Amino acid sequence: MSSRLLSGRYELLEKIGDGGMAVVYKGRDRLLNRFIAVKILRPEFTKDATFVENFKRESQAAAGLSHPNIVGVYDVGREGNINYIVMELIEGQTLNDIIEEEAPMDYRKVIDISKQVASALRVAHKNKIIHRDVKPHNIMITNDGVVKLADFGIARAVNDATLSTGSKIVGSVHYFSPEQARGNYVDERSDIYSLGIVMYEMLTGKVPFDGENPVTVALKHINEEITPPSELVSGIPPALERCVMKATSKYQTNRYSNADELIEELNNISFVTNVAGDRIFASSDVIEKSKKRKAIEEAEEEENRGRGKGGKGGRGKKIAAIVIILLLFAAAGGYVVAWKLGVFSSTKPAPDFLGKSMEEALALAQEEGFTLKQGKDIYSNDYPEGKICTQDPEPGADAPKEGTITVHVSKGSKEGMVPNIVGMQQDQVEAFLQEYGYQLGNVKTITDPAEEGKVLEQDPVAGTPLDKESKVNIVVSDGKGTEKGTVPSVTGLTLEQAKKRIKEEGFKVGRVDYDYDNSVDKGYVIYQQYQANSLLDKGTSIDIQVSSGPEPVPETPPAEETPPADDQQQEQTDQPEEPQPVG
Repeated sequence: MSSRLLSGRYELLEKIGDGGMAVVYKGRDRLLNRFIAVKILRPEFTKDATFVENFKRESQAAAGLSHPNIVGVYDVGREGNINYIVMELIEGQTLNDIIEEEAPMDYRKVIDISKQVASALRVAHKNKIIHRDVKPHNIMITNDGVVKLADFGIARAVNDATLSTGSKIVGSVHYFSPEQARGNYVDERSDIYSLGIVMYEMLTGKVPFDGENPVTVALKHINEEITPPSELVSGIPPALERCVMKATSKYQTNRYSNADELIEELNNISFVTNVAGDRIFASSDVIEKSKKRKAIEEAEEEENRGRGKGGKGGRGKKIAAIVIILLLFAAAGGYVVAWKLGVFSSTKPAPDFLGKSMEEALALAQEEGFTLKQGKDIYSNDYPEGKICTQDPEPGADAPKEGTITVHVSKGSKEGMVPNIVGMQQDQVEAFLQEYGYQLGNVKTITDPAEEGKVLEQDPVAGTPLDKESKVNIVVSDGKGTEKGTVPSVTGLTLEQAKKRIKEEGFKVGRVDYDYDNSVDKGYVIYQQYQANSLLDKGTSIDIQVSSGPEPVPETPPAEETPPADDQQQEQTDQPEEPQPVG
């Protein structure tokens, strides 16, 4: 199979994946001369005509999705009994592999991955496509940390079919929503449930429900409550746990109504502050209600006393009581406003002490209401001797009000080590190098979009052993370069989609040519001038080629007619006579 050629175009090079539904090969597109991934459905799925039709329809719909967090689908085809999808080749790992290596994962990484998956779902849902099989196996992480969601077509077709085929589990029952397990109507909130289960697994290293067979697991999704992640792993921010529990509610109406809501929640999570604020507000709410109740009781008591002594005094005291009640209500409202502004929060952002001396840091800490604790003196290539080089909590992170922040002071670079100056401004470099005992050498200016005077390179690089008083050469930006952009992948898109995508990324649409293509439908892009994901100056024109559909079959020319008899006689007459023998 590794040497097979599909549709005369897609060369299969090596098998790179093997799942319950399909086998994945690394391949090469001979027409566009690029590496691809070819996913071939297992034979057992090709026997069901309805399944194959659903698979083809959903895959073609997914091919119209263009987003950095979605694996690009270039082509869907069939050759003989082989049904296949041609996809973008991702260099990286599946999230399943990363969970096995790292889980329980750092919550910040969990949030980052979850937001990218949710961004992919947002685009799909807006195009009326429900994934139905969000799971770590279908989530790829590139070597650059970009998340890619895959398998829209297979997910839809498989879920329209069955949970299992023979001994192979093809439905991802560990990530199923309760409505999927029941066979009920699913919508975008079903994908959000599955993503919530993926978040749970990233945080804890386990899925919430497991069992001996898929039916058992499906029933648990329907009937059993999820154990909160914090009961399995400590250190999970309560706000993030609440987010996971909401996403995985058994009732669709209690989940986030769409991916936008989930993304907004992940963006706005303020660890510790939200929890502390909620608790304070709950406590103060009880206090305020108690105050109001007491004020009303006192007012009633005064009114009764007033009635006993005379109407006028009673009315005056009643009015006073009403004023007190109104003031209490106003105070309660002011409390809510103050709480929302963070006045009653138990935390505040940690100041930035990096690069400061201990004297400067102590003054800032006192001003901000923190206690400063000096930790160890450590080597640093980024900060000179005597300056703070690290702190805990980090600058901007939530820190307890009036709490302690530990700082570590630099003792300079390790003896004879070049400090890091990349990213600094040229006018700061000379003095900075002198603090480390080095001199500024040659300064080379190149055209670059970075800010003018910013150091782009240094020679020797940071951390290189170098004698004191030696020179360090630098390369700086002139600020006149053109900003670079990432070339989008537009092959497989319609012409209008391709034009829009090119413009969105800051490029221009160049020449549009048309050519026949037997494997790509009319109106879809089959070639782009620059390779997808490569860097290119923004504003550059990108030429594309669009399919005109299959090449028309030329008509067979009519057979040549036999010339009439007279013409044949004429041809014979025109022939030279044979010489006659002499008698």
